[in-house]
Amino acid sequence: MLQSLARRIDTGQAGGMFTIEHEFDATVITLLDEGEAPLQEDVTINSFAECVTIEQYDPRTDRVQLITLSHEQVRDLSVALDLPEGVYQLREDPK
Repeated sequence: MLQSLARRIDTGQAGGMFTIEHEFDATVITLLDEGEAPLQEDVTINSFAECVTIEQYDPRTDRVQLITLSHEQVRDLSVALDLPEGVYQLREDPK
């Protein structure tokens, strides 16, 4: 029996809601938009061994839009979110 557990996480910012589920072949994260109107559709992120997919329903086309990223692209995105405008190249730290 799978039970869902909601916990509050203090990020120091306005709250959002998301779910994390571990499926047979992927970890599935769903981001829910609970902000002020206009609200966006939920975003579903599927992390597979070989790639990460991002899905969101588009009511204008009545279709789910799908984006596929490599794990390297996800790493680059997470780094880029905290950097100022510019062009960057990530390098291995020589040890």
